[in-house]
Amino acid sequence: MSKRISPAWWPVLGLASPVLFPMLFVKNRRYKRNVEESRNLNKARIENASCLELPELEQFELTVLLEHKAAPGFLGAPGVSYVIKTNKGSILFDLGFGSEMPALAHNAATLNFKLNQVDALVISHLHPDHMGGFKAFRNNQIAAMPPAFGKGDGMACFAPAEVGGDGFETKIVQGPRMLPAGIASTGPLSRSLFFMGLTEEQAIVARLKHKGMVVITGCGHPTIETIIQMAKRLSDDPIYAIGGGLHFPVTDSPLRKPGLKVQMIWGTGKPPWQKITEQDLEQTIENLNAVCPKHIFLSPHDTCDYALQKFKTSLNCQTHILESGVTYSF
Repeated sequence: MSKRISPAWWPVLGLASPVLFPMLFVKNRRYKRNVEESRNLNKARIENASCLELPELEQFELTVLLEHKAAPGFLGAPGVSYVIKTNKGSILFDLGFGSEMPALAHNAATLNFKLNQVDALVISHLHPDHMGGFKAFRNNQIAAMPPAFGKGDGMACFAPAEVGGDGFETKIVQGPRMLPAGIASTGPLSRSLFFMGLTEEQAIVARLKHKGMVVITGCGHPTIETIIQMAKRLSDDPIYAIGGGLHFPVTDSPLRKPGLKVQMIWGTGKPPWQKITEQDLEQTIENLNAVCPKHIFLSPHDTCDYALQKFKTSLNCQTHILESGVTYSF
């Protein structure tokens, strides 16, 4: 197994150590403070949440505009964008890297997708692979759409934290609430990430007739366990299906830069001298099996092939790997 940081980088890191070590020390202090803050935030949010009037949906389809893996004729990239269609409408969930990588525009054109086909845009969290790219992240501004999408034209954009929206009317989600298409948001749930700081992420939930709850995540930074705790406060129905990112770059990183396995360094949420471990993976598998979903739809954009295979062989339910260009019916 190759290293997270290539030996070619080691002399550079050595030269940078007089600056790097103090910076890591400061970030570690902030990280520890934020761990406690996010724990308290989530505890209070879950305790204060109550059931929403979720309609019983007869249809729930997820079409993958962007994922790391792709069906023939489509392109993959390490980001997320899903079109979710119900019998009450549809939403676009996340924007991947927007126009910064060709995959989203290519896949949208191949699927003949236009923004005016959905009722709203929902952003899971404000990271580059979900809000439209690195420029969008730097400017804290939802990125302009690829030309193939068409324009926002004032469409509602539901985000879990303050953000600007190029052509969108941004609405900050402050707690569990209904969204268009009979879908609901968990409201923001928090996680302390070593490099990214305190991060707010919302998941979406829906209630399927005669089946139960569907929970869809972006990255799952708050942990799937915390997200499920909140989902269970919003409905008494059992969890039928879980989909999206769980963030397990255990042995490899879907996003790479020369000599760097990016998600194994920046994407673990932990300090860079720690890793996501086999024990972490097995604990999440055990926790998911305790929930007893019928289906799990795994995102490969933030989870390595080793972890995906471990999930497939160890989960006590039908397990699917999401691919660009494919529609999944729940």
